[in-house]
Amino acid sequence: MNSDGTLSLYELNSLVADVVSSQLNHEYWVVAELSDVHERGGHCYMDLIEKDEQSNTPVARAQARCWRSRWMVLRAYFERSTGQPFSAGIKVMLKVKAQFHENYGFAWIVSDVNPSFTMGDLALRRQEILRTLEAEGTINDNKQLPFPLFAQRVAVVSSEGAAGYGDFRNQLLNNDYGLRFWVTLFPSVMQGEGVSQGVIQALNAINQQIDDFDVVVIIRGGGATSDMSGFDTLELARHVANFPLPIITGIGHDRDECVLDIVAHQHVKTPTAAAAFLVERLKRVAEHIAEMQQMITSRVSTTLERERLRLVRLSSVIPQQVGMALMKERNRLGQMNVRMENALNNSIRHQRHVMELLSQRVLPAAKRHLTEQRHRIDMLSQRIVALDPEIPLKRGYSITMRNGHAITDASLLCQGDIITTRLAKGTITSEVKS
Repeated sequence: MNSDGTLSLYELNSLVADVVSSQLNHEYWVVAELSDVHERGGHCYMDLIEKDEQSNTPVARAQARCWRSRWMVLRAYFERSTGQPFSAGIKVMLKVKAQFHENYGFAWIVSDVNPSFTMGDLALRRQEILRTLEAEGTINDNKQLPFPLFAQRVAVVSSEGAAGYGDFRNQLLNNDYGLRFWVTLFPSVMQGEGVSQGVIQALNAINQQIDDFDVVVIIRGGGATSDMSGFDTLELARHVANFPLPIITGIGHDRDECVLDIVAHQHVKTPTAAAAFLVERLKRVAEHIAEMQQMITSRVSTTLERERLRLVRLSSVIPQQVGMALMKERNRLGQMNVRMENALNNSIRHQRHVMELLSQRVLPAAKRHLTEQRHRIDMLSQRIVALDPEIPLKRGYSITMRNGHAITDASLLCQGDIITTRLAKGTITSEVKS
């Protein structure tokens, strides 16, 4: 302490360090969320946070450190137990002891971790995602899609240089049965941060050319088997559950299924298992087609043989049946000829009789008609003779005409009209003066 009663910062921090070390000299188990985790010099530096359950806003923050010698053991133990990396965004239960350093300030020093708590929390998160999908009614949508009979056009979501993708492609394209597949890679980050968004972007790219593919395969290989947290997000689960093509997952997780595995159409352990699944399924389809082909060929052969034998039988029966039919038709035609001849003769006799009756009736009537017509003609001849204009002319009468028409009324004539008067012998032409 200085003569004026003040403390230097170092002295004050030393005083705080003494208080902390004397009053907080025990280790405590604490539950918190990791908001940031990074390594430096082999040591692990963590930012711990606690959020309000209702508003999700931070209510407490603290820094924690795990020194290199202890960190190497704890990290391996945690990842081996949980199947997850010790990374930001997960909840952990840590055994800590308070430490205040004059130069670096206050921090909690981590000496142990309880992976069972994190596993339970991760399981709760998975269950919450699954409950959300069940409430939305989409958790089984992808599973219920009909799997294509010929699943040969395969869209693959994987990291481009991953050994798992190479194994998948090699096993699929070089299968033992000579089956043909077409593989298109849609690259994505498959471990660490950005897994969820990377896979979603790849699925969106596939959806833009959906008609070019039969099935989607999401595979992961060659990375840390513990880095699986990116596949347990609600957003990614929704994309997979609602995707219009069947999705197969093979992301190399030998422990519990992740959410992505649960909502996918088919889940296998590894990329090679995904390739084997597609090969085996197509092989069964090819075998079924071959069986159907053989069955059809056999049935066609049996049918052809049966029809051949039927034709042989018909070839021996048809001539006899044709002969009998011809004989029957000849007899029928003969009977028809007899009936037609008898009918014709009867008709001729009947018509002759009718003609005779008509001739007996017509001749007297015709004679009467002729007599009547002759008398009528005689009467007409007399009338014609009586109406002959020459007869009155010979008696001294005359006929005056104008323009070829007889004049019977003098008032119809006008001055200057030319009239012709016809006599028994000759004609007189005159002009009307008044």
